[in-house]
Amino acid sequence: MQQPKTMNHTEWGLLMLLSILWGGAFFFVRVAVVGLPPLTVVLARVEIAAAILLGLTLFLGHSLPCRMSAWTPFLVMGLLNNAVPFSFLNAGQTMVSVGLASIINGMTPLFTALVMASFREERLTMHRVVGVLLGVVGVVLISRPDAACMADVRLLGIGLCLTATLGYGFAALWGRRHLADVPPLKSATCQLLSSTVIMAVVVAIVDRPWTLPMPGEEVWMALFGTAIAYVVFFEILTRAGASNVMLVTLLIPVTALLLGNMFLAEPIPAYELAGAAIIGMGLLSIDGRLPRRAMGFVSERLAGPGRS
Repeated sequence: MQQPKTMNHTEWGLLMLLSILWGGAFFFVRVAVVGLPPLTVVLARVEIAAAILLGLTLFLGHSLPCRMSAWTPFLVMGLLNNAVPFSFLNAGQTMVSVGLASIINGMTPLFTALVMASFREERLTMHRVVGVLLGVVGVVLISRPDAACMADVRLLGIGLCLTATLGYGFAALWGRRHLADVPPLKSATCQLLSSTVIMAVVVAIVDRPWTLPMPGEEVWMALFGTAIAYVVFFEILTRAGASNVMLVTLLIPVTALLLGNMFLAEPIPAYELAGAAIIGMGLLSIDGRLPRRAMGFVSERLAGPGRS
């Protein structure tokens, strides 16, 4: 088993950038799914992002796989990291607010820790167990009925968003095992091309997009962010590991909550903030930095002045 890596300042900076890109995407997708079917929005995101990254990949001299067997890892990654979670998240965002969807998405590192431990990739240490338990408490808190909407619909939306996070956890495992040595840009491009093919088939059957109106500018903004975000995502995955890259979901709700509140007039209930704070504590516990700092502080106090 491998212990999670400690990130440096550059990797933390990349994580902050990724959180802004994906936090904004939550907002734009919430606006987009009001006028377009969720699956069509998913196809639009991955299709345009794939086209942009394909041009950049070829310009920089990267080659694409020539054999179908070489595409298999990217097809699986596209399914786990794009097609499945995007579809569930987009469907969930028709039922819950931008901020709530992003908070639930913050459970991703908790699921990732469980998946990694289940497949013996990383140890499920005590501080990770505490983190998972805190995450469960946070989700229970934010799942309380909301007087502003039907409880059953809201709970269904929460369930869809949680299912998406499980997909991300398995995507992190797959990326660790099969794509760790692939250049980030090539990995992102092949993954998005694969998910575009998958979603094109699904959307052609379900939504018949040729009968729908052209997407608005909010959709285009969401997918341009997707293109950049996946380059950053795979760079962090390669440099700092699966569990660390999933910490981005700790930062995304800040952007999403503010955008939803400022531009969509979505309320931010106190119990959602409390649940987000508890989930955040769980993520910090999983990351290991909070327990290490606490132990360091206790050790210094026990040592006392002059004992070094």
